[in-house]
Amino acid sequence: MKVLVTGSNGFIGKNLMVRLGELEGYDAIGFDRDDSLDYLAEWVERADAVVHLAGINRPKDVKEFAEGNVDLTVRLCELIAATGRKIPLIISSSIQAELANPYGNSKRGAEVAGQALAENTGNPVAIYRLPGVFGKWCRPNYNSVVATFCHNIANDLPIQINDPAAALKLVYVDDVVGEFIRVLKGMPAGLFRSEVSPVYSITLGDLATQIEMFKNCRESLVSERVGTGLVRALYATYVSYLPPAKFAYDLPKYGDERGVFVEMLKTQDSGQFSFFTAHPGITRGGHYHHTKTEKFLVIKGSARFGFRHVVTNERYEVSTSGDRPQVVETVPGWTHDITNVGENEMVVMLWANEIFDRDRPDTIASKV
Repeated sequence: MKVLVTGSNGFIGKNLMVRLGELEGYDAIGFDRDDSLDYLAEWVERADAVVHLAGINRPKDVKEFAEGNVDLTVRLCELIAATGRKIPLIISSSIQAELANPYGNSKRGAEVAGQALAENTGNPVAIYRLPGVFGKWCRPNYNSVVATFCHNIANDLPIQINDPAAALKLVYVDDVVGEFIRVLKGMPAGLFRSEVSPVYSITLGDLATQIEMFKNCRESLVSERVGTGLVRALYATYVSYLPPAKFAYDLPKYGDERGVFVEMLKTQDSGQFSFFTAHPGITRGGHYHHTKTEKFLVIKGSARFGFRHVVTNERYEVSTSGDRPQVVETVPGWTHDITNVGENEMVVMLWANEIFDRDRPDTIASKV
């Protein structure tokens, strides 16, 4: 399928062009503001579908709204009709089409052009009134507060909040792109209106706080809950604005005659990750827990884990090495230690189910 994408060098356009390029069965054709309208007819003739993203939202002159949003859409619809073929057309509109302002009027005018094409020819036309779209490659300090906050906070620049309680409706660019590609696979004849989901709701103040927390996690090592939903999408957006000089950051390292210990990542409710080293012959540990549990993975060297039940004195040993990916778990009520039985430095990855609390360490010294 040859898909013509107008506004291909814009925020959504870049994401869509990249995604189409990843998928088999699609050939993306880009058209942007630097391209002559003379080429548009040629590219429409070649297209099997059109995603119309091009538009004006920050003009120098208000009349550019009509030229860039209404007139271009009218011309595009005329060219599709002139082919005599049914070329599915997706029109990216805005929820501001509901408002009586120059921008809203122009977006509504573009919708009218698409509706006329569908009604007059039966051409498939899908219209999406998008709320605020956010994600990677969005231009900061332009028309997206998410992009502005992410860019400025990631680059240690100030942000301005006039009304922290102001409510925002947002959709993530990956969800927009995914919806467009889904619809391209089979659009019905005529006009239909649809929405991108999920739509996220957040206040301006909460948005700023959340993005600040992303920045702070490098110091606290405590990650936000970035695995699902809005926080996942916001975190991906935030890190996309980090300059290359901030791609890496240092961690505290604690060392003594036994080796080193480094905490990598802490979570709010799923424990923490760290690693430690031990020189040949060194034994680390020698304690038990009442509730805390741990998982050890030797990734370099050879180790012997020793266990002793604190009540029955039953003993048990596990030998493992970096050559054998094997997790060794500590069990509440069993004191445990780990000895480097190899000739080289041992490196061990460690996960504990809770962040270490100095006031309630749940770690009682006891020899195996």
